[in-house]
Amino acid sequence: MLRYATRNSHHLPDHFYNIKADLPELPPPPLNPATRQPLKPEDLEIIFSRSFIDQEISLDRNIPIPAEVLEAYSIYRPTPLIYASRLKKYLDTPANIFYKFEGVSPTGSHKTNTALMQAFLANQDGVSALTTETGAGQWGAALAYAGSIFGIKVKVFMVRASFRQKPGRRIMIQLFGGEVLESPGPATESGKRFYQQDPEHPGSLGMAISEAVEVAAMNPEIKYTLGSVLDAVLMHQTVIGLEADSQAQELGFTPDLVVGCVGGGSNFAGLSFPFIRKNLTEKTGIKFLAVEPEVCPSITRGQLGYDHGDSVGLTPLLFMYSLGKDFIPPPIHAGGLRYHGMAPLVSHLVRLGIVEARAYPQEKVFQAAELFLKTEGILPAPESAHAIAAVVDEALVAKKSGKPLNILFNLSGHGFLDISAYEINRSGLSQH
Repeated sequence: MLRYATRNSHHLPDHFYNIKADLPELPPPPLNPATRQPLKPEDLEIIFSRSFIDQEISLDRNIPIPAEVLEAYSIYRPTPLIYASRLKKYLDTPANIFYKFEGVSPTGSHKTNTALMQAFLANQDGVSALTTETGAGQWGAALAYAGSIFGIKVKVFMVRASFRQKPGRRIMIQLFGGEVLESPGPATESGKRFYQQDPEHPGSLGMAISEAVEVAAMNPEIKYTLGSVLDAVLMHQTVIGLEADSQAQELGFTPDLVVGCVGGGSNFAGLSFPFIRKNLTEKTGIKFLAVEPEVCPSITRGQLGYDHGDSVGLTPLLFMYSLGKDFIPPPIHAGGLRYHGMAPLVSHLVRLGIVEARAYPQEKVFQAAELFLKTEGILPAPESAHAIAAVVDEALVAKKSGKPLNILFNLSGHGFLDISAYEINRSGLSQH
């Protein structure tokens, strides 16, 4: 079998896929935090750009990708679909393992896909500045890059644990012209609440979201944007799965199992949703596995119900699996997975029994990452390594049973800017 699918431009779709058009039932709607009634589009205008809201509420199956965004994508898309032949050989498994490598984007992760689209929409609406949060820094770097492409100023609140663990991404945000602040901090009322209690507070994505949303709500010239969780964000990421489906057909295989790590849910959704459509509309039997960290297990140990997306309670109430808005995860190195809730659409698919969730400890994740580096030659981001850990387990199950299996997973970003995390882990100093 060929190790790579071609990267011909015909694999790049001209539209995003909106899974809501094919669901047997829609998830419960977001609620206005003040009235606890279903959210109206105009309720969102205080923090989001109008064009983004239109995509968030759309039920159209296919959403066209603007020519300007397609041009920006063409720098790195289609991303490669790679046959992990060396990993297969090492594991001595009958399973065929394929991965979509999103680390080839300008900022090294899948986050660039939605960042470019959101910056374009903001520019079309005449927005001059965007504010956001970032965990490990992939999203903040992606938005700063997209802002430099479409002429939008970007202000990023970066979770303190990652701000200090991952200076490379902080520097990248600044090099693209973005402003980055440590969160929680004294710059906002939301941040002061936690900063005054403990100036060394490790922070959380929920806290950083509160700070970013506050800035947007207080200034009509600034809009808030985010890199995961909301329906439109997950939809933008379906370029991954649409490409993968086209490339898989070229290689002559159909996946039996699709795997991705989950924090807010965007990279998993991006790869899986176009394949979930096959289950919904063509009655295929593909299985889907979402992998999260044991110390932040929003799906496997969280409660399904309405909760705020931030720590203060400024955001709409979302129907999702959640550990509670007050949950503060330990400062693990997979900072992009340190979020208390799961995307409503992913939560809904788990509820319907379409997606299975599994949690892994950090030590096993790092072991899988090192194995992948030694066999495939790519150092994965700690977030992506969660998916690899599950893939290894599933490949070994196939070895034990002797049954062939086609596994497809999303290598959502490289780990070259996380190299210090790997060194700390090897030295036995990592958090568990």
